[in-house]
Amino acid sequence: MPLLEVKGLTTYYQTQRGYVRAVEDVDLEIEKAEALGLAGESGCGKTTVALSLLKILPPNGRIMRGKIIFKGIDIVSLPEEEMRTKVRWKGISLIFQGAMNALNPVYSVEEQIVEAIRLHEPNVSKREARERGEKLFELVGLEPSRIKNYPHEFSGGMRQRAMIAMALACNPDLLIADEPGTALDVIVQAQLLRLLYNLKEKLKLSLIVISHDLSLISEVCDKLAVMYAGRIVELGDITKLFKKPLHPYTQGLIEAFPDIKEERRKMESIPGSPPNLLRPPPGCRFHPRCKFAMDICRKEIPKLKKVSKDHFVACHMIEG
Repeated sequence: MPLLEVKGLTTYYQTQRGYVRAVEDVDLEIEKAEALGLAGESGCGKTTVALSLLKILPPNGRIMRGKIIFKGIDIVSLPEEEMRTKVRWKGISLIFQGAMNALNPVYSVEEQIVEAIRLHEPNVSKREARERGEKLFELVGLEPSRIKNYPHEFSGGMRQRAMIAMALACNPDLLIADEPGTALDVIVQAQLLRLLYNLKEKLKLSLIVISHDLSLISEVCDKLAVMYAGRIVELGDITKLFKKPLHPYTQGLIEAFPDIKEERRKMESIPGSPPNLLRPPPGCRFHPRCKFAMDICRKEIPKLKKVSKDHFVACHMIEG
């Protein structure tokens, strides 16, 4: 049984102009110690998937339908109290986008980690929580004594590592990293990716890495799910997807990245812009920007079809 199985997840945001159809019919599976990358343009629904998995959507967000089966339990119907005590932080932990600014500036990092541990594990003493925090700092490559410092005394990369330590405070099975490279230079990004990979291997941790940067995802992940306008358009082994992308959108994303091993070429961009999810286009949501669009693309939503082992595509051009 997979550690996490998502079936038909559909999440909307209610606005004065109607429902924003942020995520529709998303299917995912993650095994123990597996890393999944979730890629796509800004606004495609990646973060909404993460917030849905933890049921921490903003007040106007709502899971309309679908199942989120974590360790055999459908958490969509789980009461808030059980989500707080059994799932969040203990089972699934999230490193928020812009995590460098997520630490409270008026409390030391130690106070914040100790509070997180004792909130979810009331039987743990302050001393035990502090010792666990120091071990976590050592695990993520920070000097344990620095745990007593305040966030402003850390560099950006150190704050990101401190947030990872905090996310690991209650020994979760699944860690979600939302845009972990945001606002970091490429050297610090590389160090952070190496850290995430090492933690995955050492702790047998499952990962979801959310990013629009395919090169970042490729350093850590085993599988890749490509999202467009709230739907998954391609899913599979990351090496296969890079070598032979089948969906036109995935092809466009990969062609937009330079390859230092290939001959110099003009970079290709995807024309147009993502649709308004208040009123998405009928049929395939990518068809207004797709150079291969056919009549059926404008009428019918393509289903995610299996084309080979561990490779799924939602495109009318592909025969299942």
